[in-house]
Amino acid sequence: MKRERAARAAPRRPKRAGRTGPAPAKPTAPGKPGGKGANAKRARAPAAAAESAGAPAAAPKAAPPKQAGGSDARAARPAPKAAARGLWLYGRHAVEAALANPRRSCHRLLATPEALAALGPGGGRPGLEVVGVERAELDRRLGPGAVHQGLALSVAPLPRLELRRAVAPEPGRNLVLVLDQVGDPHNVGAILRSAAAFEVRALILPERRSAELGGVAAKAASGALDLVPVVEVTNLARALDQLAELGYWRLALDTDAEATLDQAPEVDNLALVLGAEGGGLRRLVREHCDFAARLPIAPAMDSLNVSVACGIALYALARRRGPTD
Repeated sequence: MKRERAARAAPRRPKRAGRTGPAPAKPTAPGKPGGKGANAKRARAPAAAAESAGAPAAAPKAAPPKQAGGSDARAARPAPKAAARGLWLYGRHAVEAALANPRRSCHRLLATPEALAALGPGGGRPGLEVVGVERAELDRRLGPGAVHQGLALSVAPLPRLELRRAVAPEPGRNLVLVLDQVGDPHNVGAILRSAAAFEVRALILPERRSAELGGVAAKAASGALDLVPVVEVTNLARALDQLAELGYWRLALDTDAEATLDQAPEVDNLALVLGAEGGGLRRLVREHCDFAARLPIAPAMDSLNVSVACGIALYALARRRGPTD
């Protein structure tokens, strides 16, 4: 009887992995999985053996988050910007000027047979892939409303220019244009066209809140995008200070100015500053100019389109400077 009572009072030993029936888990010290000695050995038994014994398998540990640069991060990255992949220029003048510009990297030319024949030797640039297409293919690629004239050219954006190098005064008279947040590519293209016609040294504009220098601007510029150097700057007010250091006199074209353009002093090195339609020049940009002038127009009209005003101002300045060679 004593032996039977002792046997009943003695605790049963837990079954090892591999035997039938679930094995009760023994508590372990915190921070030391599996405990020590024999208990640790039991805890390190393969999970497969525990499953075969009917014991519930331990939940798998959550994988640590992948660092930036892993496969998940690469999948979540946004697509590169259009400027990094390149852009399409179209229209005969824009395409011809880009092909003739040694600073412009040109990749692929799509042309109808008639347009390619009219292009002549200009389409034979070394390394350029020339593909004959139908007009419908160009319409599909460029979208409705693009007046491509049978030509489309895949190019890289022009390399960035450093302000001081691009506009360093040369002997004689120097004229540069400065645009303050002109966002319409048609206006920027038309301004570039006028700038080329009146021998403007360079066009300066802020890299943010300005029109994209792509196909629309290039078509409106009629080739001038690849003729007139364009300098994109981070801070327009600081760029105006740099122009002053180079010896430029900064003239703001402002509809609210008291003086007219013909009352502005004549100087050899001039920076003509124009603002966007509606908002005009920003206060800080206006404060970094030496003089403000307006175009004398009838009171029936409040203002002019910025590209029209630019063309008139360039013509007026050219008349004051005398005929060009």
